[in-house]
Amino acid sequence: MTALQSSLRFARAEVNITPRADGTVLIESPQVLRPYARAVGQWLQHWAREAPERTCLAERAGDDWRRVSYAQAHDAARRIGQALLERGLNAQTPVAVLSDNSVDHALLMLGALHAGIPFAPISPAYSLMTSDYAKLKHIFALLEPGLVHAGDPAKFAPALRAVGARSTSVTDLLAVAPGGEVDAAFARIQPDDIAKILFTSGSTGLPKGVVNTHRMLCANQQQNAQCWSFFEDEPPVLVDWLPWNHTFGGNFCINTVLRNGGSLYIDGGKPAPGLVDITVRNLKAIAPTAYCNVPRGYDLLVPILERDGELRSQFFSRCRFAFYAGAALPQNLYERFATLAARERGGDFALVSAWGSTETAPLATAVHFSIDRAGVIGLPVPGCTLKLVPSAGKFEVRLKGPNVTPGYFKQPEQTAKAFDADGFYQIGDALKWVNEADFSKGLAFDGRVAEDFKLRTGTWVHVGSLRVQLIAAANPLLQDAVITGHDRDEIGALLFLNPAACADLSESELRARLQAALVQVAKSGAGSSTRITRVLVQAEPPKLDASEITDKGYINQRAVLQNRASEVERLYGSDSQTIHL
Repeated sequence: MTALQSSLRFARAEVNITPRADGTVLIESPQVLRPYARAVGQWLQHWAREAPERTCLAERAGDDWRRVSYAQAHDAARRIGQALLERGLNAQTPVAVLSDNSVDHALLMLGALHAGIPFAPISPAYSLMTSDYAKLKHIFALLEPGLVHAGDPAKFAPALRAVGARSTSVTDLLAVAPGGEVDAAFARIQPDDIAKILFTSGSTGLPKGVVNTHRMLCANQQQNAQCWSFFEDEPPVLVDWLPWNHTFGGNFCINTVLRNGGSLYIDGGKPAPGLVDITVRNLKAIAPTAYCNVPRGYDLLVPILERDGELRSQFFSRCRFAFYAGAALPQNLYERFATLAARERGGDFALVSAWGSTETAPLATAVHFSIDRAGVIGLPVPGCTLKLVPSAGKFEVRLKGPNVTPGYFKQPEQTAKAFDADGFYQIGDALKWVNEADFSKGLAFDGRVAEDFKLRTGTWVHVGSLRVQLIAAANPLLQDAVITGHDRDEIGALLFLNPAACADLSESELRARLQAALVQVAKSGAGSSTRITRVLVQAEPPKLDASEITDKGYINQRAVLQNRASEVERLYGSDSQTIHL
């Protein structure tokens, strides 16, 4: 196994643990959270003064880049903020954006935040990958936005018609001269004012608007800086595609750049065949100092790094930190990336993860120490308390801290359900210690509590960890899997194949490799709780309209099982397509 040992400045791996009489355990960082900004706009204001000519934002413009300096971004924020106020927008009338990432999208966000107007970036999938616009209509009914922007009004025209809205041009907003009104509005912003409303699909499929306050976002960046201190040593340069309607890209990546005076190069690529070529082109042009992606992104990028020496040399020339989140990274993929980093940098590199959600801004735990395997999510960030509650042989985790949401926008019932009697946010995940004899080794994700079930034998099946094992054992054949077996005698799975990885395989080769993966998973466990005996490949991919996949691309276990009940019956019947162990 390739070892990585980063020379970057990290916080010490320490944790305070307080057992309670009721069996719960409180976990906290011994670090005291230091002061943080009042509002997101203070970062932009600071760097516009300290490094006015430095690139803040950039996007492709043909063979070159459209660059916006910190001074230009601050001026644009004041102009747009003034224009929004003159149009009558306020804290009760959010700005809604339907578009993908772009410089104009970012400037509109900065302008709204500068004027104290909530900003709501909405997944383009709700506009472009749907036939009934049900989720988009639901969101607009909640938001009642005061202004809507779509970067390409023609492409979004059907969606705009569906919600009775028209798109406003950012160019028109930039034409307004800033004045005292926007400066006064910025001065009035308080930490608990709403900065953003981010929508998550949730288990029901209907999006919930997660309130993100200025306090949440600013505190989370201070928590980030105290764990990963190196971000303050050198302005970070990111080449990033992660969507801004999601907390990873829209909060972690953007705010890490803004807080530390870095540069964000907007990557128009995505982790998909063909689109990853755009990412490769951008990484060859701009060498990042840190890199963020989801496991699917690394799955596509690592093979290209392995065969393309020019890209590999450029990528690692300045990059010493890579971060993944959103799902587990298969161990073999972790080791392949680590081997590349060792070859190019002599092992002076950190490949780490963290854990959190839209409701936690997003960082709640972080890996700020050396690790040699995937799956570790670290220790609590300063100021965030984790409460571990015993539940069906696991520890359900709940959270409290300045980075945690006060609730859901105009949804008091959902808000009330989200918190326990002590005010801890109930995220629904389970965690476990990596090494119970050494807590400094951190925590690992242990699945979703609500997804776990019992077989008829009374044996608990921990869905999250088993799903990860299956995907890793079959790597790279599977994009995802849904575990079945509630009130049955055996565990099964509905499989969603990775088309690119399976394209050249015959049916018999595919069956053989999937059967081998089932054997591998069974050998890694200790009984019926980890023995998957049958799987069934799904002809249709997960459907967004049916809530089987979230806008972030994650599988919704509950929705798939409900929508594909007939497929589950096929799985446990005598269908010839079922693959058995």
